Amino acid sequence: MKNYIAAIDLGTTKIVALIGEKTDFERYKILASFETPSTGIVRGEVENLKDVTELIQKSVEELRKESGLEFSEVYVGIAGQHIRCLCESVKELRNNERALITQDEIDALQQKMYSLRMDPGEEILHVIPQCYNVDDRMDIRRPVGMLGKELTGNYHIVIGITKAIDNIKQCLDDTNMNLKLNRLILEPIASAAAVLDDDEKELGVALVDIGGGTTDLVVYHDNIVRHTAVIPFGGNVVTEDIKDGCGILLRTAESIKIQHGSCLGNLSSENIYFSISGKKEISLKTLSQIIDARMEEILGAVMFEIDRSGYATKLKAGIVFTGGGSMLKNFKDFAELKTGLDARIGKPVYLSSDSGSQFAQPFYSTAVGLIIEGIKHEKASSKKRPALELELVSVPDPANNKKVEKPKKPVKSEKEKNKKSLFDKFGFKNLFDETNDNV
Repeated sequence: MKNYIAAIDLGTTKIVALIGEKTDFERYKILASFETPSTGIVRGEVENLKDVTELIQKSVEELRKESGLEFSEVYVGIAGQHIRCLCESVKELRNNERALITQDEIDALQQKMYSLRMDPGEEILHVIPQCYNVDDRMDIRRPVGMLGKELTGNYHIVIGITKAIDNIKQCLDDTNMNLKLNRLILEPIASAAAVLDDDEKELGVALVDIGGGTTDLVVYHDNIVRHTAVIPFGGNVVTEDIKDGCGILLRTAESIKIQHGSCLGNLSSENIYFSISGKKEISLKTLSQIIDARMEEILGAVMFEIDRSGYATKLKAGIVFTGGGSMLKNFKDFAELKTGLDARIGKPVYLSSDSGSQFAQPFYSTAVGLIIEGIKHEKASSKKRPALELELVSVPDPANNKKVEKPKKPVKSEKEKNKKSLFDKFGFKNLFDETNDNV
């Protein structure tokens, strides 16, 4: 497994590309980055393939130049209103009920879900285990090592439109830079990997990423993904409302939203004004009221999805907001008032100290999360590498003086020999042995 990966967050307002690696201290280091304003992406979906292809090509060129590293595979985030989820189960009658259930059986059961019949033009993005049933024993988290005749797996299925997925792949192919898509990762799952801790996931938490074109949601309980959703509007609709309500240019509306925008308009004074290019004055109260109205609508859609998940009363850790749309002044208090749940603003927390403080911001949560999820995927894939093939050599059989076939031990490199001999010399267990389940 290589020690670094590349990831691209195709956002509606900006594209962020990163190269990162995992450090020795369970942290993630950003080795190189590039971001650029986004064109050709609407509400999280690629619409203009030419524009997006050019931006991806530019991003990859800059990453390679800054890092001095070559890569041909990338992890890419996916969102968009086409994303939907459902819960499904699959049952398997075991051949030998006296044999212990193995991890291979669990993996095979999960793999069967990818053959689930979908509506025309759809395909499965993620199959996320929920729990298992072994005979009449229900809601089992880890059935490996148990005995039983019947094994049932319950899964959360994330589904996307094939055309939207193919558009992303096509953009990578059209760059002519020998780029291959390693894996598409649902953006709220990536954001959660960067922002949430295990305690929050265990207690029950909703992660809400308010981006430019979409608002992404994932609900966790008992450390399991319970619900996912993509709401087809985000911070850009707030900017549009400011533009229309104040009669100003779109770029000016975005600028004043960032500089002066806040929630809780009733706290703003009607006597405070700011000037736009010396031509127009707008009161802070008017601006806040415009923002309040649209953000309340976004939070209403979020709460609808949380209620639909069935876990609204189980979110003991509340709601964690991230993404650029969560950075409005007073937004935390506003969210708590409108949802009735505890809230906090989340930012990437698993970065190494030498990654650069600029990445510890809510609008980098998805990009950093793609690095984290990508490295986890690489590690999981490396554990599934095929076993070494044994070469057969002839040796004499002392009983009948005939030759028999005996497996020849795989030849180890000099580096492997030295590594094992050092552990033997000092009497420590070899922690880097691939057969060690604790690694």
